[in-house]
Amino acid sequence: SYFPFLFQAMEKEIIAAFDEGDPNEIMSSAFKLKVTRGDIHTLRNLQWLNDEIINFYMNLLVERNKKEGYPALYAFSTFFYPKLVSGGYKAVRRWTRGVDLFKQDIILVPIHLRVHWSLVVIDVRRKSIKYFDSVGQKGDKICGTLFEYLQEESKEKRNLELSSSEWILHSMESHEIPQQINGSDCGVFVCKYADYISRDKPITFT
Repeated sequence: SYFPFLFQAMEKEIIAAFDEGDPNEIMSSAFKLKVTRGDIHTLRNLQWLNDEIINFYMNLLVERNKKEGYPALYAFSTFFYPKLVSGGYKAVRRWTRGVDLFKQDIILVPIHLRVHWSLVVIDVRRKSIKYFDSVGQKGDKICGTLFEYLQEESKEKRNLELSSSEWILHSMESHEIPQQINGSDCGVFVCKYADYISRDKPITFT
């Protein structure tokens, strides 16, 4: 049948990407992003995923949601949150030109904390901001910063005040979501959290 043939072709391509070769060779390009052999190699065991892999994957999820009728999804780049923290709302005001965040169902914000990846999920439908961390760290301050950003965005783009009493901000507890058992899987956990959440599925991976 067609499926095993397709799977074998995909597997061959993956093996080739993991082979030795020029680390700067471009293996895939889309969404105005390029993924090199060196980027792909961050997916090896015990490596840490880099910004290119995370951003590419988030864009793949956005594309999938459009094509397959899942919730309306928007994903910020991994560079968004550091820019917001360092420069405030003015520094990122133009990042959403042509995008109405308040018409999205789910907004993903991947967060890089120097040596650790985590994820914030803004659910516009349920008025919630949740922090997902695969080592159980708290992200209350991060959720607060992103809610302030949303307040500014709503005032600027819609001339509407967001009421803090209507929104839930919550750091997911370690018993609520799968946790990594090594020091290198945080990026993969962020991608898998995003995969399940973007389809409105319970997070059941082990």
